[in-house]
Amino acid sequence: MADDPALAPLKPPNSKALARDIAENGTVEFSGHSLDEMKKDELETTDCLNLIRAGVYQPPELEKGEWRYRISTPRMCIVIVFLSETRLRVITAWRNER
Repeated sequence: MADDPALAPLKPPNSKALARDIAENGTVEFSGHSLDEMKKDELETTDCLNLIRAGVYQPPELEKGEWRYRISTPRMCIVIVFLSETRLRVITAWRNER
């Protein structure tokens, strides 16, 4: 489909709305890399889900052929990709320096 979020970049308000909808009604996946990084920084998957709901969304960046979205708070940051309108994957996560 032409407006598939996995193929087209979304503006921050649109990416936030879609990600929040997926977190509530769809599937949030975690890459092996994101799980490794979360463990290093003592983060949980619930921290990532909270960030999806309440974080600040940046404009997407095209990397490795996919649109990646950075979501942050002063305490942590994650990067996600949309796989479809009902699935997203957390690519990486980290705790910001204090």
